[in-house]
Amino acid sequence: MHFLPILICAALLLNSCTSGIPEPVSFPYSQQQKMQASHHWQVLALDLAGRINNELILTDNIETAVYVNPTCGDESKPCKPHQASTFNKAFRDLLITNLVDYGIPTHKQFKEDAIEIEYKVQIVHHITQRVRTLQPGLLTAISAAIVVLRDAPTELLILVAGVAADLANTSLTLNGHYEVIITTSIIDNDKYLFRASDIYYINDKDFWQYQDTTEQIKTIELSTRYGKFETPPVPLKEIRIQDSAPGNTPAKFNRKTDI
Repeated sequence: MHFLPILICAALLLNSCTSGIPEPVSFPYSQQQKMQASHHWQVLALDLAGRINNELILTDNIETAVYVNPTCGDESKPCKPHQASTFNKAFRDLLITNLVDYGIPTHKQFKEDAIEIEYKVQIVHHITQRVRTLQPGLLTAISAAIVVLRDAPTELLILVAGVAADLANTSLTLNGHYEVIITTSIIDNDKYLFRASDIYYINDKDFWQYQDTTEQIKTIELSTRYGKFETPPVPLKEIRIQDSAPGNTPAKFNRKTDI
């Protein structure tokens, strides 16, 4: 009987060592930028203009004019009036400005001899709460600094505590549930000359700035009074409802019902 607890523990240990699927492992620590201002859109537009300029030089298209084609949701689907999102319209203007600043010939309207620059925005929504970790070594560095300065004057300790609080605050930024993937392409004769995808966090309440407006649904009248369809209207049946309070007059209303 003394061996029973040992056997049970051994069985549990062996069971924990086996698994039907691989053990999930998180990715190594990494960083990802977060878009929170129009200036960040300008930073991306400037960076893309530089990469596009380099690609045009490498492909011997430095003198070829380009056209920035506004697309909504799909590279082959041009935006309709009032459909482009706030980011879509602003980013196109910023990209054109930076292309012109680089000296790249840029058409206002599409022409057959122009190289197309297209971009699209995909919104990614995460439903689950995602775990955010501190930068590796941060807590160790803070703790070491406080330990080393344990005999320092009070004013210096207060300063170190303030620095530690600032470091912890910048490392504990809430991520939210939304990200955007911004893909930019250079297309010539249905061939990709350049393609880049940039991923950013965005604030949850700002997701609508990146969302293109969907087409308005047209309302189609299916029937009129004895007009277009031979099927008669559904008859109405009177229903009485007795109020729980004594002496009240029963209320009545009509509803559609199958007879």
